[in-house]
Amino acid sequence: MVWLGNRERKVNREAVLTDYSKRRLLTYADSFKELAAGLSFTYREDGEDRQQVLERRRLWEKQQVICKNMNEMSNILCGVAAEAFQLESIPDRKYRRVIQALHQERLCVKDLFFMQSHTAAKETRPVLAVRMYATKSSGIRTDEVADMLSVLLDHCFVASATCPYMVDKEEKYYFFVEEPVFMVMPGYARAIRENESVSGDNYALIESVKGQMTVLLSDGMGSGEKACEDSETVLDLMEKMLEAGYDVDTAMSLVNSTLAVSEASYNMSTLDVCNIDLYSGMCRFRKMGAAATFLKSNAYVEQIQINSLPLGVFQSRDSEAVTRELIENDYIIMMSDGITDALAMAGSEELLSSYLADLRETNPGEMAKKILQLALMHSNGRIMDDMTVVVLGIFRVR
Repeated sequence: MVWLGNRERKVNREAVLTDYSKRRLLTYADSFKELAAGLSFTYREDGEDRQQVLERRRLWEKQQVICKNMNEMSNILCGVAAEAFQLESIPDRKYRRVIQALHQERLCVKDLFFMQSHTAAKETRPVLAVRMYATKSSGIRTDEVADMLSVLLDHCFVASATCPYMVDKEEKYYFFVEEPVFMVMPGYARAIRENESVSGDNYALIESVKGQMTVLLSDGMGSGEKACEDSETVLDLMEKMLEAGYDVDTAMSLVNSTLAVSEASYNMSTLDVCNIDLYSGMCRFRKMGAAATFLKSNAYVEQIQINSLPLGVFQSRDSEAVTRELIENDYIIMMSDGITDALAMAGSEELLSSYLADLRETNPGEMAKKILQLALMHSNGRIMDDMTVVVLGIFRVR
């Protein structure tokens, strides 16, 4: 119970893991660890013929992937079980004001409180939990509710990434988080290789957790439908991993290992990853065989190049990460090697940095088009490989 003045208000603890639930999670985590240990064995070549050696090696590689995945899942479960929530009630006067104001908008609120998650590593931002339902058949959009709560509680709220789009007639919890400081405005431009109907390059923007934006660009080996299918597979796997709770580094490592031992006919693809914290402005770059990325801050341009092998090389070492702090009006330019190769063939590889430094365009989409046009101009209009440019404009929201 949480006591508020002369009135008792019960905070529903469905949003908080009970000790019983935590014990169950830890039991599951131990099971994953034990299964991984049971599958693991030391690889030895015991005088078998070449075919037997290759089959045994492939079996070992597959088991290593499974073991690694199980261990990572165990770590995630342990992390969830260790997470504790401190519940903070809202003062009576504000509580009543919110209830009355939302009631006028045909929203029935049953519970309202802040949740603060404390982990061993860090303190996270508080989350506003609201148990409610709409009394009108059409429902109300959660972004509209976030706007109302921002005014009523004098705080900038947005719906969490996992929040439903609408508040409907079913009573449930809706979660609202602090609005990020920055926003990302993306722009794209692409050209398909001559005599092909589809591009082998694919890109995606993923927001698995509010305030964390992950941008992916994958270039399938070769061109055409097979290259497109390969790069789409990479992005689909990454998106599923990130949504499941894996961090970027672990997701990349698992995708790399999974593709390396896959029985499917799969060609190596590159993977370019840019992960942006929209609260702090910190940006982390990771690459697996991908072309250089450029960071433009007014007239200053930095080329970020990380030497690494493409995905699918099982024994390849994890690539290093490069971290930078972003400020308002910075631009991140990611591209496939069709752009850089076209400039290199024309002997104009160093041209791109100086071109970006002088570029005064502020719209990310228009900026991407101009970079593509530059590459096409220096390749005499020939498109010998798929060309893709992704420009991310960083702008302050508050």
